[in-house]
Amino acid sequence: MKKLLSLLLALVMLLSFAACANDDTPPADGDDQQQEEQNGSESTTMNKLADIKAAGELVVGTSADYPPYEFHTEIDGKDTIVGFDISIAQAFADELGVELKLVDMAFESLLISLQNGDFDLVMAGLTPDEKRAKTVDFTDVFFHNKQIVIIRAEDADKYVTTEDMAGTTLGVQAGTVQETIAADLTDENKVIKLKKFPELIMELKTGKIDGVCTNTMVASAYVSAHPDLLCQDIGIVWDNTGFSGAIQKGDNGEFMAFLNETIAKLQEDGSIDRFVAEAQELANASSEDADSEAA
Repeated sequence: MKKLLSLLLALVMLLSFAACANDDTPPADGDDQQQEEQNGSESTTMNKLADIKAAGELVVGTSADYPPYEFHTEIDGKDTIVGFDISIAQAFADELGVELKLVDMAFESLLISLQNGDFDLVMAGLTPDEKRAKTVDFTDVFFHNKQIVIIRAEDADKYVTTEDMAGTTLGVQAGTVQETIAADLTDENKVIKLKKFPELIMELKTGKIDGVCTNTMVASAYVSAHPDLLCQDIGIVWDNTGFSGAIQKGDNGEFMAFLNETIAKLQEDGSIDRFVAEAQELANASSEDADSEAA
């Protein structure tokens, strides 16, 4: 009996050792999936440039109603989106050896769509600020500008300083930094936010608002088409006067380095100054054409 018990005990121990030796239990399917998702997420961020090159196109979100940054004009009988933001985006695409694909939408929807992965980059007269920086990453600033107000020419003596704007009704493009600027100039409930900039110009011309907050380049483009309007420098003090591109939060590796290196190169060789001059000329020509058609 003792011998039988000894044999059984030895057999149990032998089986236990065999089980331990073969305990290469793979992780649960859920663990595998979680690891793959984590690796995939890291890969997406790390290989953004490779993904763009593989796709053969750089997809850029913009809002083409903001001359001379981005706007529609007719070239060789075809409606085309142009502007110096677009020229910079084209330079990015050329440097990568891919096609440039533009997605045109309302300005206020751009950063949300960028976060959703609808495009690789936003170029849209975009000013970097702390609020936006919480959700997207910005390139280096590639252009600076001054904040002014577009008013009716007949009001030139009426609105001269920031103090003169107290109590006025001011229009801004929805989602822009001008929302904050206008709220500092007048009562917040008197700030009218519209999606498209041309709508603001019509509101001003018809007397529904007293002024439109914007920057000098955009103002010049619109005022040149409307002689009854005026660019008024009322002395707005605003630190964030630069313009940048934006990419998804976390895409700050090779892709961001590439964008900033290309921006530096375009600044050094004078290309950005040339893009600005060409865009301003195109914007003025488009305004003149619009005036001719209206006449």
